[in-house]
Amino acid sequence: MRESTTAQTSVTTNDLTPDAVAGLRERVAGSVLVRGDAPDGGPTAAEAVAPHSTLVAHDPALVVVAVTEDDVAEAVRFASAHDLPVRLHATGHGAAWPVTDGVVVATEGLAGVEIDPASRIARISAGTRWQAVVDAAGEHGLAPVTGSSTSVGVVGYTLGGGFGPLVRSHGLTTDWVRGFRVVLADGSVVEADAGSEPDLYWALRGGKGGLGVVTRLDLELAPLASLYAGSLMFGTEHVEDVFRGWAAWTATAPDDVSTSVVLLALPDLPFIPEPLRGKNVATLRFAYPGDAADGERLAAPLRALAPALTDTIDTIPTTAVATIHADPEDAGPSWVSGAALQTIDDAFAERFLAEYGPASSSPFVAAELRHLGGAAAHDVDGGTAAGGRTAGYLVSFVGVNPPRVPDMVESAAAFAQWSAPWAASETNVNFLPGPWTDETLARAWSPETAARLRSVRAAYDPAGRFPFGS
Repeated sequence: MRESTTAQTSVTTNDLTPDAVAGLRERVAGSVLVRGDAPDGGPTAAEAVAPHSTLVAHDPALVVVAVTEDDVAEAVRFASAHDLPVRLHATGHGAAWPVTDGVVVATEGLAGVEIDPASRIARISAGTRWQAVVDAAGEHGLAPVTGSSTSVGVVGYTLGGGFGPLVRSHGLTTDWVRGFRVVLADGSVVEADAGSEPDLYWALRGGKGGLGVVTRLDLELAPLASLYAGSLMFGTEHVEDVFRGWAAWTATAPDDVSTSVVLLALPDLPFIPEPLRGKNVATLRFAYPGDAADGERLAAPLRALAPALTDTIDTIPTTAVATIHADPEDAGPSWVSGAALQTIDDAFAERFLAEYGPASSSPFVAAELRHLGGAAAHDVDGGTAAGGRTAGYLVSFVGVNPPRVPDMVESAAAFAQWSAPWAASETNVNFLPGPWTDETLARAWSPETAARLRSVRAAYDPAGRFPFGS
């Protein structure tokens, strides 16, 4: 295990003097923004790191908008010299609570992807979104094992594990990572892979944070050009039958078929198609990495559950993988929570429908279950730190009505209580509600994995420059 050379310096003041900031600006190719300033009419520090959810507003002391890896290293060294915490911002999708201190390193300017079709490796820079990788890989008949939304940043998503629409056939996204390039707490840069910094490599594959700043990751791509995939939408009168039927079907589902179901309480807003505004529907997602004939046969039991309002399941290019879930891409006032279940049965379905189905007063616009198992249940050679593999299902709740946030918090807490008989022993960190505390994060990994992660974090960031769990 590598011992970090980070040490406390004699400069421990948090007073960011004009001279100190000016010196940093001279060393950084990107932008350096101090709280409240808007140089040359550009964004303020807070605006430069605005989260995807408008319910959260950051107000850090300093933002470094990095455009090179050296910018990242300079920002980390500056934070160390002034005894400031360092936090990261790429696309803002993971922000669930405000940052009001320290240095935020914004990496969206570090975007780019290079594909080596011979080795099937994508070299992906820190600020890259999934769609850029999907498109570049598709030119070579290849595909990344991505998440459900391709507008999300690659690095933050992958560091947590990555349970996407091909999770049962292809496993977790982090299973496909072959290396990282990382700025450590002392500003040095290392390569972490199976042969170099193996403990850091293990920890970054699912350990999420508290380890350094990933400036690049190398991802193996799947030789996959098309899918038999899409979704079925069912009207209010069929929601209960579809949910119960899907839940029963998952007990014997093939390992190479990945599905999820979401109960939607669609708002009465202009962006919703007229016939669906204000309605409760169920959408069932289906993904099979094979030909249409086999896919049609495998999807038949789900199509038979009830007459569908829409049926988009068909052969699609892997570049259209985001259409399976069709997650909203625009920023908005979203509140998200999640959990993991070991199993479900008809008793669970009855309670879930009562709480979040058409007859409920649920505060959520979406209540979703993703079926796990298959390849996701098996760790890869060398192992990863990803939590949640032992779960059979992942649950997520999404709300978009700010006045009802207290109701959402109460409902999510109530779910944790009543679903205890079906709960898994660990929930993947990307699905944990924020803000994260040590107690919350204890649910994201097994005790053994959590202990090893603490040890690796202590070795690579002994001064706690990259806060995690607080």
